[in-house]
Amino acid sequence: MTTEKDDSTRNETETIRNCFKLAAAFILAILFFTAAPVHAQEFARLPDGKGTPKYVFLFIGDGMSYPQVQSAAYYSGKDAAGIVDTVKNSTNPADSPVGGVLSFMEFPVAGSAQTYDATSFAPDSASTATSILTGKKTHSSSINVDITKKIKYSTIAEQLKKQKGWKIGVLSTVNLNHATPAAMYAHQASRKSNYPIGLELVASNFDYFAGGALMEPQDKNNDKASIYDLAKQAGYKVAFSQKDAAALKNGDKAIVVAETLADENAMNYDEDRSNGEWALRDYVKKGIDVLDNKTGFFMMVEGGKIDWACHANDARSSIADTLALADAVKEAVAFYNKHPKETLILVTADHETGGLTIGFAGTDYNLFFNTLKNQKISYAKFDSDYVANYKANKTSFDDVMKDVTTLFGLKAPDASAHTAGNDKNGGLYLTDYEYGRIKAAYDKTMNGDKSRTQQEYELYGNYEPLTVTITHIINNKSGIGFTSYSHTGLPVPVFAAGCGQDDFKGYYDNTDIYKKLASLTSVKQDL
Repeated sequence: MTTEKDDSTRNETETIRNCFKLAAAFILAILFFTAAPVHAQEFARLPDGKGTPKYVFLFIGDGMSYPQVQSAAYYSGKDAAGIVDTVKNSTNPADSPVGGVLSFMEFPVAGSAQTYDATSFAPDSASTATSILTGKKTHSSSINVDITKKIKYSTIAEQLKKQKGWKIGVLSTVNLNHATPAAMYAHQASRKSNYPIGLELVASNFDYFAGGALMEPQDKNNDKASIYDLAKQAGYKVAFSQKDAAALKNGDKAIVVAETLADENAMNYDEDRSNGEWALRDYVKKGIDVLDNKTGFFMMVEGGKIDWACHANDARSSIADTLALADAVKEAVAFYNKHPKETLILVTADHETGGLTIGFAGTDYNLFFNTLKNQKISYAKFDSDYVANYKANKTSFDDVMKDVTTLFGLKAPDASAHTAGNDKNGGLYLTDYEYGRIKAAYDKTMNGDKSRTQQEYELYGNYEPLTVTITHIINNKSGIGFTSYSHTGLPVPVFAAGCGQDDFKGYYDNTDIYKKLASLTSVKQDL
């Protein structure tokens, strides 16, 4: 006979059991979502590396080594180290920093590649792109030729087109005949041979080009046909507007030039991109629409202005364009989800630029990435839209500082801010020393003297003294530093997902990227 007490005990036991089940499920859910790679959730299923690729995406972040990737991840994460409890004047220990995760950071496979070329341990884009796309070393500034500059190397793109009948796409945020995109199709002793490179672009018969405008589309003597006209004669649709680009259909052969062009006729820095203006991701998405076919395609996508930003020591613009590249990778992942047994995605770089460091002596181990969020404009747009007018109108330093505060957040020294310590640890108030540096740089810029002593070169490089000093100061306040205005010899990451991904594990030379791709796609090197 069951008593009321027995029923009560049984119900209580069942309630406790259910609570344990709910608690266990909750804990498992937490463990899953905190341990599972953030990016892995974008894959319909995590790539297992099996199969043979017939759709290959190669993303190249120009100048993007580990510091560029990690700084973008930290910027997109939680900048808790820079959150100061103003009441207690101390960092809240509960606010631990949490890094963000870029789309490619948790691909199933990550490797590393050395970048040196036949000239230097700190190579350029022409030679390193040659290594990646042909498996051969050459001199800096040369594209797909040997060190004698007489023997031409065929690229993986040319081989896939000729031997396999694949369609080929070439995309870049910089000029379509700049070094990295040119290394897909050109063979020149000098990367500066802009018009001849343009001729090779047309002769390549590749299927989809998109990005910045061509450099020197007319011959220097202006006595030869425009590259754009020659492209039209060769059957290309040449689009200079987003409307015309959007109208392109599958199977079209096209050259798309960004509707809005910025410095050097390249695409805008993503930081400067206006609402409605196509990002790199949009050009990748359209490229997939145009190239998709049953035989196969190879698409190279360059985030070219990561490099330009790092040359200018503009960390905020480097971060913005690294994030834009990561966003573009998501289109490749979406394509992978439709063709998981036939797609390979690689994300790598040609070299590192700027000697970027995460950590600065003046912030004593601390990073304050939120400080960078006060920068609203790239160095290039500040130069063109503001500094040029300062020179023309002889703008006073006080008026210039008003713009500096609006566009970069940096404020003139304030005695109360100094007393409170708000000019340190990521604070936006300038110290007297920093303010003096900006004033000296303003004087140099307004002077118009482009000559540089060695000391001045170390301070300003070949950039506008005012602009580069502003970016240096906001970088340093954020805990970031640069050691160079040029390239360095750091290795670069190689992230891989999809068919053949396991081949890209380990530490190897950048020429091995070509060799691994050639092996996976069964093409042969032909000079």
